[in-house]
Amino acid sequence: MEKQGARLAKRLGTLLSGLLECMCFAGVIFGWASLVYVLKDMHYFEELCVPAANGTGNGTQGPDPSTPAAHCLLPSPRQVGNLFGKHRSTIITLYNGAFDSSSAVFLVVKLLYEQGLTLRATFLFLSACSAWHLTRTFCLMPRWHIPYPLPPGYAYGLRCRRQGCSYRTHEEQWPGLGDGTHEPSDPCSEPGLRGADAGKAPMGKGESGAGPGHGEPPGMSFRACVFSKLFFWHLMWLSVMQLRHYLFIGTLNPTLEHLAARDTALVSTYTNAFAFTQLCGVLCAPWNGLILDRHKRGRSKDGSAKGGSDSLADLRSCVLSLAVTVLQCVAFSVCASVPVLPVQYATFILQVLSRSFLYGGNAAFLAIAFPLEHFGKLYGLVMGLSAMVSLLQYPCFALIKGPLSDDPFYVNIGLIIVILLAFVSPLVVLRECQRRESEQEKQHVDSPSLTLTKAGVESSI
Repeated sequence: MEKQGARLAKRLGTLLSGLLECMCFAGVIFGWASLVYVLKDMHYFEELCVPAANGTGNGTQGPDPSTPAAHCLLPSPRQVGNLFGKHRSTIITLYNGAFDSSSAVFLVVKLLYEQGLTLRATFLFLSACSAWHLTRTFCLMPRWHIPYPLPPGYAYGLRCRRQGCSYRTHEEQWPGLGDGTHEPSDPCSEPGLRGADAGKAPMGKGESGAGPGHGEPPGMSFRACVFSKLFFWHLMWLSVMQLRHYLFIGTLNPTLEHLAARDTALVSTYTNAFAFTQLCGVLCAPWNGLILDRHKRGRSKDGSAKGGSDSLADLRSCVLSLAVTVLQCVAFSVCASVPVLPVQYATFILQVLSRSFLYGGNAAFLAIAFPLEHFGKLYGLVMGLSAMVSLLQYPCFALIKGPLSDDPFYVNIGLIIVILLAFVSPLVVLRECQRRESEQEKQHVDSPSLTLTKAGVESSI
């Protein structure tokens, strides 16, 4: 019991320290609206601005919503979800919520600047605090990836050697585990489960070859994953909504200036309101995880998931999650298209909800729909390709500043139409679930028929 208590304390420490890391450093660039307010007040890069045609010199600084450093910290703590079993998707989305909430860091920078602290001093302090990453990495993260499902007695840290990384269930790895007759204290000591041999444990009775949390069989190649319909439409799902969010964040300051008739105090008030809503990201994101994990709370007493295999139930849960995320993004885009300043409060709330669901759902879907050994590659690929699509924000901004004379209405309407394409992704996932269900039913029907045929042949002999 003492060992179990120590393991639980260590896992909680890993979870909480990772949340702190994400909230303070991971997605700070999404607080650009707060930072650009400070930069404009400091007349930063003013010499690069083109004076207005009326000669007043009120040039507007262009947006810079790129996030090359924002995503670098996020994949590292994502595996922490594997430490918490049936709450895995909830933990993954919680980390993404913390990533969203980190945009409030630049709000703190703005408030400190208004109190007289220089931007240089603030950034030097943030740089010194980044030493936290190294401390946490060496003390509270394993040297190798965390297996899922988690083997009994799993330990990690500086003292632990490399452990077997089987993706099969605990009961299949260690027969008799369910009745308490066999429970090793450390999987490192199990014969035949070290290194590469770990994945060669005998399959349990009735195992289909797809471990829990996998929508595809483990043998599916990376190439097959990339060229599948599931991956293509998921990429579209992420790309169009991410483009909308990036364009909104990048153009928020000039949009507020336009709606507030360049009232600096009013722009500051709405900028602070936007930044405060971003803090709620860590509270909103786990709701998506609860949607993804909901079927795991409805298991029967024998441990099986209702309505089919665990992997298929995971994939089926993604349908609602993906659809709800698109609905939120459409609602957020509609509010953002209304040129009324008070309506933007609703826009801020819907935006943080949509973004929390977007990135949490993206990570959880990739972990569920494809083999875990490809997760890192698929996640990096989908983020890279979606970032290339996000470059379309620059021609959109040029269109707003040029031919549309600072009126983003038609661009917003166009983006709403494009976002509707994201509804294809949950439909594709639903169709895939139906296909796999029919295959499973066919297998269940064929198996008894084969048994009866063999029995008939033997009796006739």
